[in-house]
Amino acid sequence: MNWFQFDRRILQQINFLLILQLIPIFILSSFLVFEISEHSFDSQMIYYGISAVAFFIAFLIPWRKFQWLIPLAYWVNLLLLLSVELFGKKILGAQRWIEIPVIHMTIQPSEFIKITVILMLGYIISRNPPPKHGYSWGMFAKLSFYILTPFILIAKEPDLGTGLVLLLTGYGILFTIGIQARIWVILILILGLTAPILYTHGLKPYQKQRIANFMGEPSYHVQQSMIAIGSGGMDGQDQEEATQTQLKFLPVSSTDFIFAYLGERLGFKGMILTIGLYIALILHLMYIAIKNPKDYYVRVVSSGIAFLFFIYMTVNILMTIGLAPVVGLPLPMFSHGGTSFIIFALLFGILENLLAFRFYFMYNSDSKLTMIRK
Repeated sequence: MNWFQFDRRILQQINFLLILQLIPIFILSSFLVFEISEHSFDSQMIYYGISAVAFFIAFLIPWRKFQWLIPLAYWVNLLLLLSVELFGKKILGAQRWIEIPVIHMTIQPSEFIKITVILMLGYIISRNPPPKHGYSWGMFAKLSFYILTPFILIAKEPDLGTGLVLLLTGYGILFTIGIQARIWVILILILGLTAPILYTHGLKPYQKQRIANFMGEPSYHVQQSMIAIGSGGMDGQDQEEATQTQLKFLPVSSTDFIFAYLGERLGFKGMILTIGLYIALILHLMYIAIKNPKDYYVRVVSSGIAFLFFIYMTVNILMTIGLAPVVGLPLPMFSHGGTSFIIFALLFGILENLLAFRFYFMYNSDSKLTMIRK
């Protein structure tokens, strides 16, 4: 097989539709960020460039050959989370960052742990595929260890929002892969019975206050957000008339509350269009997971990205309309900011690599490059 044929066959396995589905989301995001702040737009273009590099790096790493990288990355990331508690940098009362000496750049290990947890679950599940009726308690406990350990460390920072995203994504993956039904029933009963204790002794005062604000009168941020969405009506307003954002009544309009500006600027139709784009992307990711029932790496990573998108999107939109507490989760690959773009770019790069090389013995340097047909 010559290199041209090899490259062509790899290209045939890349899911270009998945990449194309992101483009309208990027266009809408860039349009709104530019109207809010040209400086933010310039930095967003830089984030796009960095994310593109991250995507190609993740795509070029031979994950199936160098599988030992996955547990190594997981434990290194876990050590970084532990180091945050020991000598992390505190910003606005939260200790979530590690400052790199000399260059004084900060990183947030809790963001990257989402990638390593998803990969670690794929690593373990691919070596111990679930039986016909799903995993029993033993394997469920083992997989839970790799989810709960970073969750506990993140929740102690404190960063309960990010921790819950990781927790829900991890168990969402296990639900997709297959766990015995009785285990879920027992866990739901235990969670329901212990919920009052967890609320009383597990939440910090400011977290309880957020829930109280949600149950009572909305906070200033949420009030201005709902005013912005309501003023947009069905078709939205011209940029000059979008006073909630232009006159700075709506805080953090380009980040956590960008959906509110979307509603003010493009109205109900624009919001429905954006939600539709996300739903189509999530369904496509779940379709990829279902389409590859025996490739547990693809199933885990694809369903993991789908759950991340669903959780981020749902919580962000609900909090802007006052139906969820404000937890600071961005609209994925839409809100202005670099970390979210880079994390998802890495995940998409990993998924495309797993898809492109799923039918090849291409990582065996001692054999010819051949393709396995289904």
